[in-house]
Amino acid sequence: METYLARISSLPLFDRQEEHALGARAARGDKQAAQQLVHSQLRLVVKIAHEYTRAHKNLGDLVQEGNVGLLHAVEKFDPNRGVKLSTYASWWIRAYILRYLLHNARIVRLGTTPAQRKLFFNLRKEQARLEARGITPTSEAVASALSLPVAEVREMQQRMDRPDLSLDAPLDDEDPDRAGVDLLQAPGALRPDVAAERREFGARLRERLEAFGKTLDGRERILFRERLMSERPKTLDQVGARFGVSRERARQVESHLRERLRDYLRAELGDAVETALAA
Repeated sequence: METYLARISSLPLFDRQEEHALGARAARGDKQAAQQLVHSQLRLVVKIAHEYTRAHKNLGDLVQEGNVGLLHAVEKFDPNRGVKLSTYASWWIRAYILRYLLHNARIVRLGTTPAQRKLFFNLRKEQARLEARGITPTSEAVASALSLPVAEVREMQQRMDRPDLSLDAPLDDEDPDRAGVDLLQAPGALRPDVAAERREFGARLRERLEAFGKTLDGRERILFRERLMSERPKTLDQVGARFGVSRERARQVESHLRERLRDYLRAELGDAVETALAA
């Protein structure tokens, strides 16, 4: 891994103008341009992978999965949308890393009951879904979306983030007085670079959602506002009763609306939105 890190550290980075030019060439099928874009973001993959090493010790595995996400990001990247490749690729990279963790985590340790296993498999997905909608995925927000007690969600989040080594263990022999606990973030803290990426993407997403909402009227507008965009969505029974239709009919209208919204966001922001939701 050290050899790989040393090799990618010397790969060139590109400014926005150079990135746009390479992106345009890659979109036309220029494989060399696409490869240059991939190489320019390999350090970003390692940086993001480090965020998940508490959940999975093998950094190489995480980097490998993140690189797959990066390849897909470059393949789908459209420089004319005005989003930096690093911002766009971050969602793909995280989506593939999270999917890998969910498929390979040790369920016996993290989820010892059927209810806990169900929560484990839905927690990351729901957090990503809230983030993609521009909502901070607090324990309360996730619990509300999953209709679960806040205490259960918070406990599972702590289990999934808990390191395998003692937090009191020294970080290295040269500084025995400095332990891992000294580096823990305060509750709710977020790295500035990650926060900036999420704000930028979240702002663009909110703009698109608002624009989409303005194209709706009648039942679809109410469904969009009270089901898809609400932090405490109405039930299908409640919506059906309001419209004077059956629950199944309300579900059908919502399903059609979701497909239209998915196609709209894909056209406006690319497939990274969908991947983040599905991770």
